[in-house]
Amino acid sequence: MKLKKIFNIEYPKTLIFSKQVLDSDGINFVSSSASNNGVVGRVTTNPYIKKYPAGIITVPLKGSVLNAFVQPEDCYVAHQIAVLIPQRKMTDKEKIFYCLGIRQSKFKYSFGRQADKTLGEIDLPDKIPSWVYTSKVQDFSKIRDSISNKKLTLDIKAWKEIDIESLFDVQGSKTTPKKVLKKIGEGKYPYITTQSTNNGIEGFYNLYTDKGNILTIDSAVIGFCSYHQEDFTASDHVEKLIPYFKMNVFIAMFLTTILNNEQYKYNYGRKFNQVRIKKTVIKLPFKGNKPDWQFMEEYIKSLKYSKALN
Repeated sequence: MKLKKIFNIEYPKTLIFSKQVLDSDGINFVSSSASNNGVVGRVTTNPYIKKYPAGIITVPLKGSVLNAFVQPEDCYVAHQIAVLIPQRKMTDKEKIFYCLGIRQSKFKYSFGRQADKTLGEIDLPDKIPSWVYTSKVQDFSKIRDSISNKKLTLDIKAWKEIDIESLFDVQGSKTTPKKVLKKIGEGKYPYITTQSTNNGIEGFYNLYTDKGNILTIDSAVIGFCSYHQEDFTASDHVEKLIPYFKMNVFIAMFLTTILNNEQYKYNYGRKFNQVRIKKTVIKLPFKGNKPDWQFMEEYIKSLKYSKALN
């Protein structure tokens, strides 16, 4: 059955995250991110922006194309994100099933072919298998986390510029063919690739070649940045950012968000290679003449669901 026969599709007007006012007690903002259900932050409520209710499905039309997510809370939605509203009453399990079905069509699209005109024509199963209803999924209604009483705001205008090579030693990872890993067998060490889904991980094997607690950036596609706490192996075109400072998961989440905002500059014809990575200038909060790592950590800890990072 065609997607448009199951869902009503809306295409929100242009809305840009960087122009919103951040607010830890505000409303979720959904962008084309491949992680955290597409939520890139919480922003101040604005009566002039259309708010979508909890339970809708968001589908990126570019970037991480067709990375469909069910939104557990009310949200604002960025441009180039389609909103799917079920034409009948659905359970969360049914919605998740359809999200997985939508993702099966990802191979049809690329940065040169977006899904904005053909989304409604995607084929989905006309019947939902019985096993869907007996599957165990997290109850969205219970996804609540305590937020720090200390409200932290981001005064981006006060941030200072710094180049990446001042913060990290940028190196290439050791390339390990997947066929080698398959011979060794599955294990606990992640295999990092250039994909922008699942934090870049494509399986776990009983081998590691590179040490963890670093950031990685793919230098073949869109420059997707992710944090990896564990030791790992990697495919080709996976660059390592080894910190010159003491990094933990909270600081890493702050930095990956900043670095992933650089993706719009790169594509298959202009790759985010090591030279460009080193020379890239980003803005960060500073304390004196050094990046304010403590603030970055505390800010991430103040966000909803941050306990899941421990």
